[in-house]
Amino acid sequence: MNKRAKGILLAASGASLWGISGAAAQYLFSSTDISNTWLVGLRLLGAGVLLTLWCILKQPQQLKAVVTNKRDLQTLFLFAILGMTNSQLTYFLAIKYSNAPTATVIQYLQPVFIIIWLALSTHRWPRRIDCFSIAIALVGTFFLATGGHLDRLTLTPVALFWGIWCAGAAALYTLLPRPLLSRFDALTVCGLAMLISGVLLSPSLLLIPAPHLSLFSWVLVAYIVIGGTMFSYTLFLQSIRYISPAATGILSAFEPLVATILAVTLLGTQLTWAAVLGSLLILFTTVLQAIPFRKLAVFIHWPHLR
Repeated sequence: MNKRAKGILLAASGASLWGISGAAAQYLFSSTDISNTWLVGLRLLGAGVLLTLWCILKQPQQLKAVVTNKRDLQTLFLFAILGMTNSQLTYFLAIKYSNAPTATVIQYLQPVFIIIWLALSTHRWPRRIDCFSIAIALVGTFFLATGGHLDRLTLTPVALFWGIWCAGAAALYTLLPRPLLSRFDALTVCGLAMLISGVLLSPSLLLIPAPHLSLFSWVLVAYIVIGGTMFSYTLFLQSIRYISPAATGILSAFEPLVATILAVTLLGTQLTWAAVLGSLLILFTTVLQAIPFRKLAVFIHWPHLR
């Protein structure tokens, strides 16, 4: 297997494991008394401990370098609270009040938030392709939220609120760790952030009564912690060693694809034509942002795209 094929397999596998965890969370929320905060706290604490132990064994110097630098530690805590904890809690809340396919797709509005933030912080207008991406994403959100009708919502206001907040949190998740990821391995940064987030949420594991779960439900919880968090992050981040970030961005579409297939076939989730169209438009925004238009413009002499 060549490097590119290996990278594609790793990225697709990691994204697929994320998608499965979304469907697993939908099942747990719909059929058990499990608390969102309890589940996220267990997920982040468990995965954080496992990933941090892996980093202690494999790259202890990097781990030490992060935790002994005051500025890096401040950035890490900021990422853990506003990025990691924020995105995980709101993502599962979006699933709880809608379903896995919808919540997973709405979080792919994050490029819109990133485009707006970069435009405001750099005092520069977005590129034409960015404005086009925003327009497509807004149209997709309209179809997803209204079913194509101006007089009613197919998503509840609560579901739409948490979905959009989740997309904003995902943007923070992408932007905040940039200074750390430029100097440290992504698994070290993510593992420590998960550990910090898990410790911050650990009181919920003591204060909130443990849910009454069947053996199958406990297996799903274990999967969300290990397969849907630890392994998914590991596989997806390792893929960047073999393929470009643009390619991994496109392959991340396997997450909503797998979540949708499982939710429709196993959980009985029904999707209208408007929901499917809206989802495809939002995902197309991610594809547009992953395409290196500046390089293409230089290659085929389209100066207006540069």
